[in-house]
Amino acid sequence: QVQLVESGGGLVQAGGSLRLSCAASGRTFSAYAMGWFRQVPGKEREFVAGIIWSTRSTSYADSAKGRFIISRDNVENTVYLQMNSLKPEDTAAYYCGVKVLYYSAYGSWGQGTQVTVSS
Repeated sequence: QVQLVESGGGLVQAGGSLRLSCAASGRTFSAYAMGWFRQVPGKEREFVAGIIWSTRSTSYADSAKGRFIISRDNVENTVYLQMNSLKPEDTAAYYCGVKVLYYSAYGSWGQGTQVTVSS
């Protein structure tokens, strides 16, 4: 199975930008997607963005559209989340996960990386 490690979080002022990275290792397949989720204490983990690995087709939560861009790097087997125009409500722990197309939900979560956006 694949192992995922997130990085790139930190403290940023509202309106600023961050780029999150998720490095993947272990077995991978062509027919899968990678996704970014976020979670705040006491709330459910919510979908932010996803990308189908082979086609680079992407999808975004409404809250992320127009501000965030998900992409992937084949050389380092890494998925990125470029976050622009950050808002305080973007503050959360961000996780990446993997989904085998058609047959599973997202899983194999990494340890998460904290994003904090100040006013």
